[in-house]
Amino acid sequence: MGRSSTREPPMLEIKVQHRRDTAQLGSSSVNNQPLSCPRRPSPSPEFKPYKDWDPWLVHTIVFTNVLLFLISMFINNCPEHSNKCIAPGFLKRFAFESMKINPLLGPAPATLLKMGALEFKKTVEEREEWRIVTCMWLHAGVFHVMANMMGLVFIGSRLEQEFGFLKIGLIYELSGIGGSLLSSLFVRTSISVGASGALFGLLGGMVSELLTNWTIYANKFAALSTLLIIVLINIAVGILPHVDNYAHLGGFFTGFFLGFIVLIRPQFKWTNQKHVPPGYIAPTTTSKYKSYQYVLLILSVIVLFVGFTVGLVMLFHGVDGNDYCSWCHYLTCIPTPLWTCEVRCKLEQLHKQMNMTCLHNGKFDSYTLEDANDITELQTLCLELCSQMS
Repeated sequence: MGRSSTREPPMLEIKVQHRRDTAQLGSSSVNNQPLSCPRRPSPSPEFKPYKDWDPWLVHTIVFTNVLLFLISMFINNCPEHSNKCIAPGFLKRFAFESMKINPLLGPAPATLLKMGALEFKKTVEEREEWRIVTCMWLHAGVFHVMANMMGLVFIGSRLEQEFGFLKIGLIYELSGIGGSLLSSLFVRTSISVGASGALFGLLGGMVSELLTNWTIYANKFAALSTLLIIVLINIAVGILPHVDNYAHLGGFFTGFFLGFIVLIRPQFKWTNQKHVPPGYIAPTTTSKYKSYQYVLLILSVIVLFVGFTVGLVMLFHGVDGNDYCSWCHYLTCIPTPLWTCEVRCKLEQLHKQMNMTCLHNGKFDSYTLEDANDITELQTLCLELCSQMS
């Protein structure tokens, strides 16, 4: 018989190495290549590529405008020169002028002119250029200042929170000057005050910010259409009488082009590579802005430089914009059976007596004036005469 025997089976030794780090994995793999496993990114704070600013400048502007309106009412002191004031017993020297003098519930035009309202003769002929700036800090009445300041809070606060006080302050001030400049080229028979040009500049900046930072917005066309509707509604209001739509348009286009310069955002690739959280790899780029952003920026600088230069040269050479644009007056007022756009009176002077006839309704009256060359008083009397019912 064959001898039987038993053999012990070979032993398989398996060594287990404790993993100290995800990079120290076993080296046994296909083609003897080490296995790689992406390391889980460590927790990081909330990623915010852009800084949130505290909108203190907008609130300061609102406070300043309201304070200056109260000062204008204090200086006006309606009961001292008129017996037709509104609520003189309750408001004392802060009483409003009559509705015929100022339908917006505010001071007389002479007071606004004294404080820095925009008026062609004083700005150009008397070389008081500072009125181009001061007029945007004055308001004609309670309704006027309330409407502008409410709009400023809703629009300006959001912009300042995203872009900071320096950029928004620059757009606000330069847009106000741009609105005053265009207004002074076309409005020759009345004074102009208000922050509407600066406010429309912020609206224009919002439009250009949406266009130049197009890739940031999820619902682009909805955002753009909504903003354009708001702008068009506000400009449409400007075709009503006693509203200076030239300031609106000048401020809007100034802010629109400024937005391409100061509200530009870096492209996502540039931002991500600067703020990439630990454990992530972001696509790199050497260009901070996209090509179309550079083109819009350069064109805007050229347009603003040429526009302000030509506008200032025309203004201080006494050029009347209406001589070069016969239809532009429709941009600020469209005549209807309900109102007239231009209040004009025929004047006949005899020493200090001024005979005035309103060309709109044919009303006639005589006035005794201390200064027959006081254009502000003449405008006020003409407005009051033409406001009388036929």
